[in-house]
Amino acid sequence: MPERIGFVSTRFAGLDGVSLESAKWAQVLWDHEHISFWYAGRLDRADDISMCIPEAHFGHPEIKWINDAIWGRTTRDRIVSQRIRDVSDYLKETIYEYVDFFEISILIIQNAATIPMNLPLGVAITEFLNETHMPAIAHHHDFYWERQRFMINSVHDYLDMSFPPRMPNLQHAVINLAAQEDLSWRRGIPSIYVPNVLDFENPPPAVDGYSSDVRSEIGLSENDVMILQPTRVVPRKGIEHAIQLVEMLGDPKYKLVVSHEIGDEGYEYHNILMELAHSSGVDLRFITTRVGEVRQLDSEGNKVYSLWDLYPHADLISYPSLYEGFGNAFLEAIYFKVPVLINRYAIFGRDIEPKGFRLPVMDGYLTRRIVEEVRRLLEDESYRNRIMDYNYEIATRFYSFSVLRRTLRTLVTNITGLEHL
Repeated sequence: MPERIGFVSTRFAGLDGVSLESAKWAQVLWDHEHISFWYAGRLDRADDISMCIPEAHFGHPEIKWINDAIWGRTTRDRIVSQRIRDVSDYLKETIYEYVDFFEISILIIQNAATIPMNLPLGVAITEFLNETHMPAIAHHHDFYWERQRFMINSVHDYLDMSFPPRMPNLQHAVINLAAQEDLSWRRGIPSIYVPNVLDFENPPPAVDGYSSDVRSEIGLSENDVMILQPTRVVPRKGIEHAIQLVEMLGDPKYKLVVSHEIGDEGYEYHNILMELAHSSGVDLRFITTRVGEVRQLDSEGNKVYSLWDLYPHADLISYPSLYEGFGNAFLEAIYFKVPVLINRYAIFGRDIEPKGFRLPVMDGYLTRRIVEEVRRLLEDESYRNRIMDYNYEIATRFYSFSVLRRTLRTLVTNITGLEHL
């Protein structure tokens, strides 16, 4: 019998990892006739299958007030505790309404009981699950102890209770093996490893009429080589290494294109990159105004492309991140059969690299050998095609929808006792 699945988070909108992976989970569940419904503070899902509660979003003024009062402090005022309880009680009532209205039978909590971007929401979820004993899955993307900003706080009691909660009706899933170990060690909670996935059984969409002019629209000529950095502009993305790569390649035909916006850490890193590119003679282009969550026209009538419109036009993906919870851009590069330069960040080195992918990997710095391997991938088409086909086959075995389907079958069976998928 099909289940009615309720996805709950602070946000299901845009290109963040939680929104993207949640949509993939819903697609696999839909393939097996389960129906998904959505609850969050910001949504881009259809109105008839979703409930938007503004206070569930971490950007709501009430939540921002609470966050300002609890992070970076070691004590909290009585009024702060009262506000947390009041908002939590309100959110809990909205979850009851959501579950009743859509007749939800299983909840899937997407990171809302993992990282306390919205503390009252995590508390509300915990109390709801304790009061109803509803079967639930908590999909954890990044725990609060992985972020320095949450280390000093005045809410250890709430963090211990709800991030994540421990209860028999809640099954836990994590996106990397380090998180699995940390959850067991810190909380005594077992979990199932569920890596991020893509639909490798089906090839990506071909370039169509809308996206055929990407290169000319961002100012590239026919002979230019497009090195795409498909990330936000924040220090942990290591974009300075991409600039160094282009400099070491030593030819003006190589252009470095950064797709995403400046992150929430200010403009200082962006300005440093601009200065570094100028002093290195590197053609660096930020095209964030031409890339959006969906295809559309801007106020001046210019095309705005999706990120997936860019991948087929890229000659190389630059991904020299210092830290990633998993690394969706890596999978996307393999999916579109574009060569990728990657830094050996911890999760890649432990979870992904042992699968046997063949690609240039740097260990925190670029060497001449790595640069020459990149050059060969760019200039030797036969070699590049062999490598890309091989990597695609590996990804199909370990990171396809079939892998997710098997894991979801286990998760749902564990909490319902029934075989659903």
